[in-house]
Amino acid sequence: MASSQDAWYLSLLGLAEHFRTSSPPMIKLCIQCLQAVFNFKPPPRVEARTHLQLGNILLTHTKNTDLAKNHLEQAWLLSQMINTFDDVKFEAASVLAELYEQQQQISLSKPILRKAIELSQHNVYWHCRLIFQLAQIHATEKDYQLASSLLGVGVDYAHISNASYTRVLFLLSKGMVCHCLMAGQVKSVKPCLKQLQQSIQTIMATDDVFTGPSVGDMFLWMPKEHLYVLVYLVTVMHSMQAGYMEKAQKYTDKALMQIEKLKIVDNKPILSVFQLMLLEHIIMCRLVMGNKTQALQEISSAVSLCRQNPRLLETHGPQLHTLLGLYSMSMNCMEAAEAQFMAALNMSRERELWTFANLNLAIVYLRGKREGDFNALHDRINPESLPSHSHSLRAAAYYVQGLQAFFQGRYNEAKRYLRETLKMANAEDLNRLTSCSLVLLGHIFLSLGNSRESMNMVTPAMQLASKIPDVHVQLWASAILKDLYRMCNDPQNENEAYQRHVNFSQMLLNDHFQASQMPEHNLIMWTQGNFPTITNSPSTSGVLIL
Repeated sequence: MASSQDAWYLSLLGLAEHFRTSSPPMIKLCIQCLQAVFNFKPPPRVEARTHLQLGNILLTHTKNTDLAKNHLEQAWLLSQMINTFDDVKFEAASVLAELYEQQQQISLSKPILRKAIELSQHNVYWHCRLIFQLAQIHATEKDYQLASSLLGVGVDYAHISNASYTRVLFLLSKGMVCHCLMAGQVKSVKPCLKQLQQSIQTIMATDDVFTGPSVGDMFLWMPKEHLYVLVYLVTVMHSMQAGYMEKAQKYTDKALMQIEKLKIVDNKPILSVFQLMLLEHIIMCRLVMGNKTQALQEISSAVSLCRQNPRLLETHGPQLHTLLGLYSMSMNCMEAAEAQFMAALNMSRERELWTFANLNLAIVYLRGKREGDFNALHDRINPESLPSHSHSLRAAAYYVQGLQAFFQGRYNEAKRYLRETLKMANAEDLNRLTSCSLVLLGHIFLSLGNSRESMNMVTPAMQLASKIPDVHVQLWASAILKDLYRMCNDPQNENEAYQRHVNFSQMLLNDHFQASQMPEHNLIMWTQGNFPTITNSPSTSGVLIL
């Protein structure tokens, strides 16, 4: 039976909870009851828990963050001295660290989280959650190496603790920090992606991960079926960046099929986001593979999704304009391409997309011999001072500089830039950049009359482009090979190269004509406001019409 002193503060805590859960809540009375607890000199456990409750309530229901911070600091200080008091101790550390972060006092957040991580090694749930929180702070500070290292600790800890679901969360996070996929470092992320794919298979084979033996799997971030789609999406992103277009296509098909099944049961908004991101990546793959017609159909599908969900257009509008810009470039509609990239730049505040759009805009200017406009972009696309942390975009920036030097006949300078691209592309298995750089180097050596060096560049470019497959590089390489074999007096290989060139040209021309006849082609004229009305036509049977 509770002592009279216990009865006082237990009554006050009960009354405070009654006021907090009333409808509407009576927060002022709730706070007064909790503050009154301290008058009875409660035991340290009650005192610490009351400070935590007050801190949370003040943060949620008032603007008095200083008082909230004071209570949370007291809760953290007191709870550290009490054994087996995990829920209060680690919640106080987590909330206090988050508050410091919101107040731009990250230097105060990190030591609290490090201490809490050290103390929580016996508690799987809190240990994992606190590691995530500290890793997020390091990622926000762009200390990606430390964030990645910390997430790696989480991967191992979750594995030892038999927390398969949480291990996938760590692996996903590790794969998405800028040291990996978002920075175009596809080679670095490969081992992590393999572990992720194995882990998701384990989870999908389990009936219910949340009734399993591990309390560490209590992070219900998203249902395992959604997580399965997300792993497919990360795999598609990786495949596209690495230049494995057919693999990206295979996993996109699987993911889209899974999304359609899930939408029938429960059409969650996140599924449309996944669907749109998958379409964004596969559209770029189709354009590389020379399939503009299918790319246009998938752009139309993306537009349809944005019509149904206006919020998606707000968040993915710049990406949609960028895709339309890439499609316009592939169709040689350079005015439309420029307008689309400008629309993307005007709408986007996302650094990597902004850099990507600028690099493509620079190529539009080079192809149009608009030297002045290209020079005006110089600071935005200079690889030495690129406003991007992306390895692949920096490598691409060297390529664009090499392309400009080539067009101006500054061959030695062009070679220097392209060798830098090759070095960076080879370091991270960026196959498409490698093939583009090799074929351009081959063209440069051909222009210099060095047929042997040209052959040494163009032959591997052709092989790599065939593997991707990149039809445009194959077209370019076959034209150079035709000239090289003629110079070497090798009529058989010259004729084979010529025939390949004719086949690629014909395929691209047929596809170009088909795409230009589709009503969706008019989307290249849309740069703002409502989407243009698209009407059906007899020549587009089987195409998704809006």
